[in-house]
Amino acid sequence: MTSPLAIQLMRFAFLALLWLFLYSMVRVIRMELRTAGAPRVPVPAKPKSKKGRAAAETRPGRGGLSQLIVTEGSLAGTRVALTGKPILIGRANDSTLVLTDDYASTRHARISENNGVWYLEDLGSTNGTYVGQTKVTGPLPLEAGVVIRIGKTAMELR
Repeated sequence: MTSPLAIQLMRFAFLALLWLFLYSMVRVIRMELRTAGAPRVPVPAKPKSKKGRAAAETRPGRGGLSQLIVTEGSLAGTRVALTGKPILIGRANDSTLVLTDDYASTRHARISENNGVWYLEDLGSTNGTYVGQTKVTGPLPLEAGVVIRIGKTAMELR
């Protein structure tokens, strides 16, 4: 038979583990909420034409990037047009590219355009965003054909 002291120690150990679990859950939830309102890459105002209207958006030319293509994962073959608007990638239903990948965060990454250059930024995801073999730590300019990896999903700009 176990002593009352051993039973009391087991109770305290269980209580400590329970509090540790709750603390880790609160940390994860706070991190997810913090990334939902993450600052965006500043986009400068478009130049005005003589008539006062904003200049027309640049359309991709022969060598320009025109789409994001998912090459691996459950969404392989999916294409998202690059229109100049930011592309939000994650598990959230309001994301531009909704991933069903277990390794993707709710708001995982964003691809946005600034002065004709497309940038990728990780939004504080748990498992990270990779370009090639490099982990993204800040806004990173993208080139055509470079593989972007989020969990089991791979994509590239073309």
